[in-house]
Amino acid sequence: MTALVLGPLLRHVGDRTATVWVEADRPSEVRVFNEERGLDATARTFTVHGHHYALVEIDGLEPGSDTPYSVAIDGETVWPDDVTRFPQSRIRTLDPAGTLRISFGSCRRSPDKANQHGIDALAAYAHRLAEGDSDEHWPNVLLMVGDQVYADELSDEMRAFIRSRRDPKEPPVGELADFEDYTYLYKLAWHEDPAVRWLLSTVPTLTIFDDHDIRDDWNTSYTWRQQMWAQPWWRARITGGIGSYWIYQHLGNLSPQERASDPVYEAVRAASADGGDAGKILDEFAERADKDPASARWSYSHDLNGSRLIVVDSRCSRLLTEERRGMLDDGEFQWLDEQCQGDVDHLLIASSLPYLLPRAIHHAESWNEAMAEGAWGPRAARLGEKLRQGADLEHWAAFDTSFREVARDVVAVGNGERGKAPATISFLSGDIHYSYRARVTSPHTQSVISQIVCSPLRNPLVGTFRMANKFASLRITGAPFRLLAKLSKVPRPPLSWKRTEGPWFDNAICTVELKGRDCHVRWESPSSETTLTELGHTDIR
Repeated sequence: MTALVLGPLLRHVGDRTATVWVEADRPSEVRVFNEERGLDATARTFTVHGHHYALVEIDGLEPGSDTPYSVAIDGETVWPDDVTRFPQSRIRTLDPAGTLRISFGSCRRSPDKANQHGIDALAAYAHRLAEGDSDEHWPNVLLMVGDQVYADELSDEMRAFIRSRRDPKEPPVGELADFEDYTYLYKLAWHEDPAVRWLLSTVPTLTIFDDHDIRDDWNTSYTWRQQMWAQPWWRARITGGIGSYWIYQHLGNLSPQERASDPVYEAVRAASADGGDAGKILDEFAERADKDPASARWSYSHDLNGSRLIVVDSRCSRLLTEERRGMLDDGEFQWLDEQCQGDVDHLLIASSLPYLLPRAIHHAESWNEAMAEGAWGPRAARLGEKLRQGADLEHWAAFDTSFREVARDVVAVGNGERGKAPATISFLSGDIHYSYRARVTSPHTQSVISQIVCSPLRNPLVGTFRMANKFASLRITGAPFRLLAKLSKVPRPPLSWKRTEGPWFDNAICTVELKGRDCHVRWESPSSETTLTELGHTDIR
């Protein structure tokens, strides 16, 4: 009997379409069905490095419908399983006239027996949905904005798997080495906790990666890239990381139409059609995507119930050469510029890295960028690069030109220069392991422009790291770092902003609720394995 290795994962859902992702233990046919409702869709698996995956595409659903589903592999029903304690998984399509709810967060360490990272916000959220009034508060999207897995900070369970495959003293020590390691890491993250497994099977999930999905400080700078490619183990690591991301995360972010036009997806499926293995095809694509960021696009955009969600890749698509530095390469920024338009009720721009940081951190990073680029001479430039890597100074503020380009775009949208101004423009981000909202105070625009941060889902800051970030969040700490930036000839930021809610340093999940031109935001933290407690809320508009 063919077994279900991982999944099902409910991925992109529209008003009539849905995608269900599955990993099986052998080549097979996967069926998603509900015979009473007339739901019946199938897909053959494709094979990469001996692993077998399928994306079952469903069409013809009614807008605003709610359809329970089951999964069969080669005719044998494998989901729901015999031991699940949760309700049957369902596909809820978008209702164009309904409320849009986007729940999001980042930075989730996998479950581990030692429970070192506190209560999992995703697990508590799953219990709340399973036991509460699901129709009233059910999210349309679960958006995970980075560090879905940690490839360089391993649990005891992951270390045991590595020991079963190779000498753990061989480099990279204490980190993943290749595609096979990644497959097990995803299984630990998404399969081991029954609550999270059920949640991912019944709430549509969208994702984007951040550094720990690959390695801490991934693409911090040109110097960092040169250092990594000098390591003999790096090729297997980066191709394994990007290739597994493409399968486990990226493909499900796309609509069926977008996926159908993906040449890599077509090639992988064709190579698997006659029992072949597409591992070599995916490895070559992954290496090309890393060395030539313009060759692949990980960002995507979806129009949802009168609002637009733009999810920006701020890691793999960076412009990092000896001559230029940018958060996005030229093609990626042109794409983002084209997506930033009005004539929607709300514009949401998701980036793993916060666009509007606490002012002290923003000024410190802009000063560090100028220092690393030689504002204080060659010796200081080398020190600046070490600080950049050592202190993770590589957010939007550390790419000042990119920061200004995005500011130009959102102000133009907010002023009604690109169609009717949205009621709100919100940046949704994670990464920094605490949550808050900041509001742009200048220049004044017709739209309310905000930064909404929710992090971590499960990996809180502790000790001196927490104290340092609490101190950096104080308004008075910004002035000394602004002076350093000014002495480095960094001009003032084109926006002014202030924190209005937070910061909160607990594990948390955030929900943005959009109804017409109204926008409500709520942050919640797990107070037990089955309960969420509100940290704060605000009506943005």
